[in-house]
Amino acid sequence: MKHAKTAILLVLVFLLAGCSALSDEMALDSPGFKMQLIFKLKEGRPYYALNKNGEPIILDSELGMELLEMPNLDANFIVLDRSVESFNETWEQAWGEARYIENRYTELKVFLQEAEGLKRKMNIIFRVYDDGLGIRYEFPKQNNLKEFRITREKTQFSLIRNDSAWWIPAYMPERYEYLYRKTLISEMDTAHTPMTLKTGNGHYLCFHEAALYDYPSYTIYCQDTSTLALDLVPWKDSEVKAFMETPCLTPWRSVMIADQPGDLVTNYLTLNLSDTCQLTDVSWIKPAKYVGIWWGMHIDENTWGSGPIHGATTRNTMKYIDFAAENGFGGVLVEGWNIGWDGNWIQNGEIFSFTKSYADFDLPFLAKYAWEKGVSLIGHHETSGNIENYEKQMEDAYKLYENLGVKYIKTGYVGTSFSNGEWHHGQYGVRHYQRSVELAAKHQLMLDVHEPIKDCGLRRTWPNLMTREGARGMEYNAWSPDGGNPPSHVPTLVFTRLLAGPMDYTPGIFDLQIENKPDNRVNTTLAKQLAYYVVIYSPLQMAADLPEHYRGNPAFQFIRDVPCDWEETRVLNAEIGKYVTIARKDRNSLNWYLGSITNGASRTFDIPLDFLDEDVIYDAVIYADGPDADWKTKPEAIAIQTKKGLSSEDILKVKLAAGGGQAIAFVAR
Repeated sequence: MKHAKTAILLVLVFLLAGCSALSDEMALDSPGFKMQLIFKLKEGRPYYALNKNGEPIILDSELGMELLEMPNLDANFIVLDRSVESFNETWEQAWGEARYIENRYTELKVFLQEAEGLKRKMNIIFRVYDDGLGIRYEFPKQNNLKEFRITREKTQFSLIRNDSAWWIPAYMPERYEYLYRKTLISEMDTAHTPMTLKTGNGHYLCFHEAALYDYPSYTIYCQDTSTLALDLVPWKDSEVKAFMETPCLTPWRSVMIADQPGDLVTNYLTLNLSDTCQLTDVSWIKPAKYVGIWWGMHIDENTWGSGPIHGATTRNTMKYIDFAAENGFGGVLVEGWNIGWDGNWIQNGEIFSFTKSYADFDLPFLAKYAWEKGVSLIGHHETSGNIENYEKQMEDAYKLYENLGVKYIKTGYVGTSFSNGEWHHGQYGVRHYQRSVELAAKHQLMLDVHEPIKDCGLRRTWPNLMTREGARGMEYNAWSPDGGNPPSHVPTLVFTRLLAGPMDYTPGIFDLQIENKPDNRVNTTLAKQLAYYVVIYSPLQMAADLPEHYRGNPAFQFIRDVPCDWEETRVLNAEIGKYVTIARKDRNSLNWYLGSITNGASRTFDIPLDFLDEDVIYDAVIYADGPDADWKTKPEAIAIQTKKGLSSEDILKVKLAAGGGQAIAFVAR
């Protein structure tokens, strides 16, 4: 009844504002009256605008579709009807950075029809939150619009001024794997989302999308000095962006809006716009930390292919399984176990087998060996982008893992595009990734997707899709000719890529200067590597270094202790690209964990501990940069101490070295 009363009240307020059912202009407030959405038809063309506390955020912006070989759906409209509703719920994540998510919005659905000609129908749906906006198109079933092809989606974001943005380029060889640039909007190239900007009046906006199914992902570009427009990723050699058949919906176009950058991190708009969970049983889905045969290949200690230093051998895998079991880790990733890695595997994706292993790797034995020690293998499927070869084998490969008790798959799609020339993030790619996650769910397998389609909230709908790559991760430090990821990289990722969802960054490198690769190094301190386990959210977190670099090092205790499933998340301070401090509460105890990181500048913060539970006393185990630590000159220097008897009324001083960090475990007594 509470929801129904709210909806009735909202409709009354709406009507009292003077908007009739057939008005060409209508306004809708968010539940807390912080945002106001305005929809209008201008001479038959649909537009929208958005205000925050009476101040313009988005000016009149176009809506509509351009179609191939038929009239566009962007003009000649009349309003047939409209519906308004209010919604308020709190839902529980199967796993996540916060256990409970509030989903509170008002929705306006505008029913449009062409006034003349074919009289085709198109509905536009707006969901207005106190901290954001969602927009999507709906095409109902109708005789005059059955199958159609979209060549352009005309959705715009017309901004007040030429503000600063953090972005990475689209349509480039390494997909999403670029360092973020900060420029004026007018200086942007076509960019991937999430794309974040800071307005001149101090607001932070992040543009992204949600509920991406059977439709191309969108990129974003500056249409003029301060207007952003969508560019849908096309089919190869075609002006067609999307093949559609009514009835159908587009994904949500989302805008997160915050007064502080940290509020973007705890803005769950993408999840709230996504469909509810499609699985009736999620008990088999388990967050976990893992180790694996992976970093050794990047630092040239092992090879993916067969030979004298082949990494994926039975003996080597047993060593990793033993190490995982000794330290309470749930998984062991093994790359290079299957036939197909010899030669130029990036170009020869058609020869990969996903069921046959090399002679020196006994898959059934190792799966059983791991299971007996309470560990699961994480099977690796590198496709090199050859989707046809992979889809021929997917059913058999997933069934094999299910039968062997393997619980996780890490998939990979290396290559500028798929081997057939289609983009990873076009409609073709979106369809493939969806087939993969649904088939994995059928066989009760959890996915870690590298070279993925960007996260658009699908983890709510299919929670077996645990994590993804989709940005420059740790491996770039091992071989990138540009010097690896700079100290500012992760303090930027938190407010860009990580706003989409979990990332498998693969942290935890202790051999920071990479002993056997003198021309490469990891550009952090050791304490910052520990802080990543709190700052970078992923329900699958890798301890990425070799086991021998962990043994005997007291800093490894933090990785052993830190959870990867959280009750709640708080951002304590932040400035994009410079620093961020995040506290998260363990879902299964009263313990809290804090991670603080900085760019190339040293910093000192006084952190109020008011996030801690009231009336609970904590002992803090602090992993701080050593007094002489510096990411360039002495990255391994670390100081570990315990402060006892802390409460929510205390203030803690946190010192970060240049390129450094700090990790703290607050253990409840």
